[in-house]
Amino acid sequence: MTAPLIVAKNLQKRYQMGEVTVHALRGVDFTLYHGELVVVLGPSGSGKSTLLNIIGGMDRASAGELYFGEKSLHNAAERELTLYRRHEVGFIFQFYNLMPNLTAYENVNLAAEIAREPFDIDELLEQVGLADRKDHFPSQLSGGEQQRVAIARALAKNPRMLLCDEPTGALDLPTGIQILKVLRDFCDRYHKTVVIITHNSAIAQMAERVVYLKDGLVDRVLVNEHPASPEKVTW
Repeated sequence: MTAPLIVAKNLQKRYQMGEVTVHALRGVDFTLYHGELVVVLGPSGSGKSTLLNIIGGMDRASAGELYFGEKSLHNAAERELTLYRRHEVGFIFQFYNLMPNLTAYENVNLAAEIAREPFDIDELLEQVGLADRKDHFPSQLSGGEQQRVAIARALAKNPRMLLCDEPTGALDLPTGIQILKVLRDFCDRYHKTVVIITHNSAIAQMAERVVYLKDGLVDRVLVNEHPASPEKVTW
């Protein structure tokens, strides 16, 4: 196993809803390694998205420790977290969040413009199969094509880690498999860490490790010695 990229120790997250305290995370210990593809599984309300948001620097834990390499994130200043999100983390969501008045190329270029060592945009669009659609606006693209633009945008800044929240949730099976192939290829080709948050247990087949969350805690971790190719995943 390579060196840890992310180490979380006893992460807790509490939300105050009036007089009620909601415990989204109850003490999560979690490690991510360079170049691995990890699937985080759990039912709705298990804490999956909360964990992703904290790891991605979009939210802070109520208690616990979080490290990116040797850098402490749990007590980082807001500017440090902004730079962390900008340079180290790519985000992919179930809904694509594209700018409707920009073309596919221009949407991807938004991320490249703020990156230190961005990937070539034309090469990225070629890799996700959209070279001939780069001048189209989101309204002219299918759901699968919009998601591939969103993936290219997340990859454009050359992040060390890609965090995906239900990336196939709004897609049919053939289109979902296309998305999983892009994510697997990014992980393997560039030795980047990819985390897929999902309730779809079938996707776990393609992961090196599967982390099961339940009631805000890590229930168990499964190591997959022989991950399946995305083409063999079905649901």
